[in-house]
Amino acid sequence: MADNARFLILGSNSFSGATFCDLLAARGHDVLAVSRSPEIHPAFLPYKWTKRRGAVRFERIDINNDLDALEKLMRAERPTHVVNFAAQSMVGESWLYPDHWMMTNVVSTVRLHERLRKCDFLERYVHVTTPEVYGSTDGWIREGVRFNPSTPYAVSRAAGDMSLATYFQNYGFPVVFTRAANVYGPGQQLYRIVPRTILAALAGRKLRLDGGGKSTRVFIDMRDVGEATLAIALRGTSGETYHISGYELVTIRALVEMILARLGKSFDECVEIGPERPGKDSAYTLDSFKLRTELGWRDRIPLVEGVDDTIAWARRHEQILPELPARYEHKP
Repeated sequence: MADNARFLILGSNSFSGATFCDLLAARGHDVLAVSRSPEIHPAFLPYKWTKRRGAVRFERIDINNDLDALEKLMRAERPTHVVNFAAQSMVGESWLYPDHWMMTNVVSTVRLHERLRKCDFLERYVHVTTPEVYGSTDGWIREGVRFNPSTPYAVSRAAGDMSLATYFQNYGFPVVFTRAANVYGPGQQLYRIVPRTILAALAGRKLRLDGGGKSTRVFIDMRDVGEATLAIALRGTSGETYHISGYELVTIRALVEMILARLGKSFDECVEIGPERPGKDSAYTLDSFKLRTELGWRDRIPLVEGVDDTIAWARRHEQILPELPARYEHKP
């Protein structure tokens, strides 16, 4: 661990960002956490569940509206490593307001990069992006595969990634890109498939499953993804992209069936089938060979263990979770 690394995390209210902040604090780092909304409920902030050696200090800044404040903070704090989880990230909803996705994921992101490239104290910028840029894939894909986005969300992320690649080529900007499989784990937003299934089953409600859950995914515990992200931040090669994924394929339906079985419920009594959402990719399967061989990373948490941990989290917070937002709330 680079003891002198100073981390600023953008998008710290996101599930991925909050989990990564907790990992850093557990390693003894004092973390500067930035998000556009006020700090969310502690049930979604793992760094508030357990006493850590390091501390997480939160600042509310919106990159769409106040980059001056972010630059002022950065020049005062001089972080060596910035990890950016901030994005408009919902796929289906991106069809409703595609311009909002373009503003956050392209325009504001490029404006952010313009400021970051002039910060001489910055040693590494980790750009957390998405396999959605590849579209639906056939077989296990490596990092160099051609972009083929199929939704406004994916198009916006591809455009931002391509712009940032030119910053590396022209300015030597110290960026690394990460693309992870479907993340899950304790503390995830309630509208995502794993916690949504758990909460519906605990409450005795029907779960609506788009398209019957036919699409295939790899689900990976965010704690494993956090370990990978930290290794990439400290030891990855600038300009490179790293896939973060296991190799345990599962259909959405099979995942839901497994979660319900862990809760003693049956699929037929708990699920209703809805129509497929437009532009949904049937599969994307990321080959993480590069990450495993170059940086020695391994995923450690099997799917069933991670699901059990998420169920345990939901049970610990069973009284408060029904009162917290269960649907995605769009913010332009």
